[in-house]
Amino acid sequence: MIMLFNSYIFIFIFLPLTLLGWYLFNHLKAYGLAKLYLAGMSLWFYGYFNSYYLAIIVVSIAGNYLLSLLLERLREKVFLGNPAGMKFASLAGLTAGLFLNLGLLFYFKYYDFFFENINLIFHTDFHLKHILLPLGISFFTFQQLSFIIDRCTGKAQHYSFIDYLTFVTFFPQLVAGPIVLYKEMMPQFEDKANRRLNVDNFAKGIALFTLGLGKKVLLADVLAIPANYGFEQTAFLDTPATLFVILAYTFEIYFDFSGYSDMAIGLGKMFNIELPVNFHSPYKACSVKELWQRWHMTLSRFFIQYVYIPLGGSRKGKIRTIGNTFMVFFLSGLWHGANWTYVAWGTMQGLLVIWDNLGIVGVKGSSEKPPALFWVPRWLGWFFTFSFFNLSLFFFRSDTMANAFQMFRNLFAFKNTGYLYKIADKLDIPEFYLIKQVVNLKAPGMLPYVYVAFFLLLLVVSGWILTRKNAFDLVSGHPLNTRFSLFVTLVFVWSVISFSQVSTFIYFNF
Repeated sequence: MIMLFNSYIFIFIFLPLTLLGWYLFNHLKAYGLAKLYLAGMSLWFYGYFNSYYLAIIVVSIAGNYLLSLLLERLREKVFLGNPAGMKFASLAGLTAGLFLNLGLLFYFKYYDFFFENINLIFHTDFHLKHILLPLGISFFTFQQLSFIIDRCTGKAQHYSFIDYLTFVTFFPQLVAGPIVLYKEMMPQFEDKANRRLNVDNFAKGIALFTLGLGKKVLLADVLAIPANYGFEQTAFLDTPATLFVILAYTFEIYFDFSGYSDMAIGLGKMFNIELPVNFHSPYKACSVKELWQRWHMTLSRFFIQYVYIPLGGSRKGKIRTIGNTFMVFFLSGLWHGANWTYVAWGTMQGLLVIWDNLGIVGVKGSSEKPPALFWVPRWLGWFFTFSFFNLSLFFFRSDTMANAFQMFRNLFAFKNTGYLYKIADKLDIPEFYLIKQVVNLKAPGMLPYVYVAFFLLLLVVSGWILTRKNAFDLVSGHPLNTRFSLFVTLVFVWSVISFSQVSTFIYFNF
């Protein structure tokens, strides 16, 4: 099994051992050994499920580091003082880096998808390999790709292998982000002030990790029950069931990925390492463009820096800007998975952002450039943004395009067959046991209605939580007093008790 953040082995064995070794070696001023220990523990974390994964990431790290080293040697020994030679070395290094990283990603993630479509279009018979997707390959590949691109453009310098190994493998962000940059990480590892235990950082790290843990275990995993069942029954869903299922998945994916990001940032704080914020209350956005400035922010940063801007950004006229924006979201959809459903999802997001950029409709209180032709109140902008994002998730969650279109038909069929009761019945969770027994004893016929009421209450509570301060802002701006500490302790204990029903993080699949 995978060593999840929400597992006994991680919380009670791996994390204490890693923290103890990190601070012990740093206290002894064995700084190099401290980084080596941290990298070794991170590789154990990554390879815990499958040693095959470990071999892949080690090959990827070694290949990228050797490429950086070769580039350094060419610049220092061969082409020093030769601008044309330096340019050639940089171009060759960039080409090799793209080939290495994108080639590795293509083979493990897109090989079957590519040749399956080739077989379909050209009636060929290429053999599909059914390759096991390495854990988090899209994350560590993009992280290393950003480093190689920066090395070739002179924006990053070459460091020791131990430094590079620590940068890539730092376990809090290794398998599901955030996608970090070399220049924002290595200065923190080199800062000797970060080698000493900071009690305030450590306490805030624990609080943020715990709140993220609660999001994952107490909300995302519970919401996953009706969401997963609903998407397995697409042919039978009526309108109310479809609506409740997509809302459950909308909240599930947010609490799952946002919870992971909170835990990652919290873990970083325990090591005095500040990881970038990856979510900033995206469901409060009043336009799709704003939503993508708040959702998976480090992925957006990567595509803006390494795709959108090199393509010309918004500097080449409106038509090119539209094309560049569309390309970013098309690639973002493909990055999420080797399936046309992800491409359709990314395409839909791109078209909605392009619509926002046209400036036809604006939201009151926002700074539209140029000024919009028509203005709508913020609540209406929020409603349309949230609704369109929900609709796009039909593509994101469905296994096939046919199932996605079936979900659209179910929603707009405006029929009610009572299937919602069957979906709500799946919410047979331990927290509901006592209520279930009482209802069974007093009024067994009311149990289906109670389950539906509980499902509705779960969605309402989820929506209400999203209107409050996000976990990062809450911990950063909240004094760690007795009341708040008791709340965090309650969430931690409740979450640990609920570990028996945990599931893998959604973004581990990407």
